[in-house]
Amino acid sequence: MTDTTRTAPAPKPRGAFATWFAMLWADKLAFFAALFLAIAVLCALFGPLWLGDVAVKQNLRARNAAPFDLAKGWVNILGGDALGRPLLARIIVAAQNTMLVAGAAVACSAVIGTGLGLVAGYSRRRQAGAIMRLGDVIMSFPSLLLAVIVLYMLEPSVANIVLVLAITRIPVYLRTARAEVLEIRERMFVSAARVMAASDRRIVLRHILPVILPTMLTIATLDFAFVMLAESSLSFLGIGIQPPEITWGLMVAQGREYLTTAWWLSFWPGLAIILTTLSLNLMSNWLRIALDPTQRWRLEMRGRKND
Repeated sequence: MTDTTRTAPAPKPRGAFATWFAMLWADKLAFFAALFLAIAVLCALFGPLWLGDVAVKQNLRARNAAPFDLAKGWVNILGGDALGRPLLARIIVAAQNTMLVAGAAVACSAVIGTGLGLVAGYSRRRQAGAIMRLGDVIMSFPSLLLAVIVLYMLEPSVANIVLVLAITRIPVYLRTARAEVLEIRERMFVSAARVMAASDRRIVLRHILPVILPTMLTIATLDFAFVMLAESSLSFLGIGIQPPEITWGLMVAQGREYLTTAWWLSFWPGLAIILTTLSLNLMSNWLRIALDPTQRWRLEMRGRKND
């Protein structure tokens, strides 16, 4: 009597890229958010090379041109500004400064804040208390008010804006990293590393930092949206990026005088800010699940069902 039972073939192992793509595809909102952010990054990288000259070329005959007029070419599909420059080209070019300021500020604040948080959380010396008092001093000032005061005294350049926004966001990473380290340093694998005579630097960099890194990346994704909104607010107040440089916030500020007659001058760059912020929030929610080993199985199961 022959055994006709056949075992199902084992599923082929996926590569790392395929696994992450499947988890991203399992959350459709996160997938389209990632797609929009990828387009925004491409515009920031290649937009000035592609449409840099078009974005600054004036055409007074097309002042405040209405949107969706295909007779003037695809580059004018979103209309023109007060000097006849195409809004679509300017939004694409302005993505570079907007992303540059937000990305540089978040990177600086995340590195400095996380490093100080690791020291404050793992060390039991007086320096830990001094670091926390420094964070309290920075947090005692409203971030936007501090930025307004500093930029009023200094020249409102890209470097100064990045510096101010980075300083105001350091306490966010400092407090989060310290809270995580205070809990992790009491775990068994850290105690085992101490028993094995590992140095404090090795314990912090090789054992503690990889554990808190997913949390810090999630916070950085959310903070990117906050910093971008803060830069837009400063540009709207007139103390951010100055012409001839352009950002989305500056374009909104330049169009507020024409809100009753040419609403599209502020609407389209404002929509770009809203969509980018929304996409970043959706991506941070997806990252929180995907980077958590206790929750990512939900995305993996949904990804397998879609195969």
